[in-house]
Amino acid sequence: MTLPAPLTGVVPPVCTPLTPEYEVDTESLTRLVDHLVGGGVNGLFILGSSSEVAYLPDGHRRTVVDTVVRHVAGQVPVLVGVIDMTTPRVLDHARTALAGGADALVATAPFYTRTHPAEIERHFGELAGRTGAPVFAYDLPVSVHTKLDPELVLRLAADGVLAGLKDSSGDETSFRKVIAGARELPDFSVLTGSETVVDAALAMGAHGAVPGLANVDPQGYVRLYEYARSGDAEKARTEQERLLDLFGMVTAGDPARMGMSSSALGAFKAALHLRGVITCPATAHPQVPLSPAEVEQVRAHLTAAGLL
Repeated sequence: MTLPAPLTGVVPPVCTPLTPEYEVDTESLTRLVDHLVGGGVNGLFILGSSSEVAYLPDGHRRTVVDTVVRHVAGQVPVLVGVIDMTTPRVLDHARTALAGGADALVATAPFYTRTHPAEIERHFGELAGRTGAPVFAYDLPVSVHTKLDPELVLRLAADGVLAGLKDSSGDETSFRKVIAGARELPDFSVLTGSETVVDAALAMGAHGAVPGLANVDPQGYVRLYEYARSGDAEKARTEQERLLDLFGMVTAGDPARMGMSSSALGAFKAALHLRGVITCPATAHPQVPLSPAEVEQVRAHLTAAGLL
């Protein structure tokens, strides 16, 4: 389908359900897509951080793209993460994604080695120039160890290289600079990747949100977006605070035995399993699974939020 310019609304970064043998569970994936589209979301972002993209072999990535694009069948745009360390590897993923029907590509800055701003600019320029596809920059310094400079983002947007930004940096000043500059770029989309300050981001002028927690409660984020868009700040604040409490599930995992990724993604998948959306809550190796007691903490958050 034609990608709206700018892209607005709620665009969940879709989890990747796995079987007990760690293959892609395509039946659960299509149920999850139905759960999200039925919840009123405005697009889907597959193969991002909440999709465990860094853990998936290339064959799994292809399966996710083929399954989601075919099942969505144009109901909403599908953005595909082509995240990898270097431009040649990202271009390989991009070709696969576009052959599978992606509506747009999402990429971080290159990583592993330290990257100069000139190299970042060249990276995004080659990705857009060689594919001809809309490209969204993903600002994720916690993982790629590079913070995208707002002036660089805006220059690439003005030059037609970037169609949008997903900002998961946590740097509110930088994010606000991009929002302010984007007012002169009517086709450029600025999206927050935060689950917990979507109301504030929308009040600043963001076009939408890409919250991992929307896998669990898409209707909640859609309500939040609609309240904010209509100017009802009080209802938006109330809904955001309910979602903030629900987001507490990401700390269910014991930090003495697992990392934050294991805890957060394990919680999302446990919640989807408890809600009957996916069959198995497995996360990819080497992430550590939640214990039964930790899953019960997730259940308590769902119950408190009225989702069970």
